[in-house]
Amino acid sequence: MAGAEAQAPGGLRPEPGQALGLFPLQTVLFPGGLLPLKVFEARYLDLIGRCLRSGRPFGVVALQQGAEAGGTAGVKLHEVGVLAQIEEVDAQQAGILLVRCRGLERFRLLEPAQRQADGLWCAPVEELPADEVQEPQPAHAGSVRALEQALQALQERGQSPVTGPLRLDDAGWVANRWCELLPVSLAAKQKLMELDEPGVRLRLVDEFLRSKGVIGS
Repeated sequence: MAGAEAQAPGGLRPEPGQALGLFPLQTVLFPGGLLPLKVFEARYLDLIGRCLRSGRPFGVVALQQGAEAGGTAGVKLHEVGVLAQIEEVDAQQAGILLVRCRGLERFRLLEPAQRQADGLWCAPVEELPADEVQEPQPAHAGSVRALEQALQALQERGQSPVTGPLRLDDAGWVANRWCELLPVSLAAKQKLMELDEPGVRLRLVDEFLRSKGVIGS
């Protein structure tokens, strides 16, 4: 499986109310974002295997409280997460998979997640509408330029967090990429990801960048 690319058929999304396998993490995945995972627990190895065979995504949800490993005591998941499509899998050693995923659309848990007998968290979900494509407001042009420069600098260091063309004419895409880069709390990133209005998300990011002097007032 080393170096395998997972090309999933289009349109394989969970039906409304369908149970979805969940990967709770101390991070927030955004639509269009890249997520590298090192998978070694049996429950998640099985989940990745099922997703590879079916071409379907799994769900990434941020932990509201509790730890990624261990029992159910004290574990609470956020209600909104993002579908993760597997793009590439490497098996560099037995029992460990290096997985690269891309964020698709957001989803909402319809019921509290339940831990199955194998330890995997599952819940019925509904997919949320994708961001409407909006051009960034002229007032946010500084944030757009700063993101382009930041991504270029990361690319030159071989650390680019994106693949494919830059969508700098899409307010939601610009806001999401900034949200991934900014040193803000997990709770703040979760609230930004949950916002339904991409223009508002970019405005809040722009205000933060100005407050920190990243871009001029």
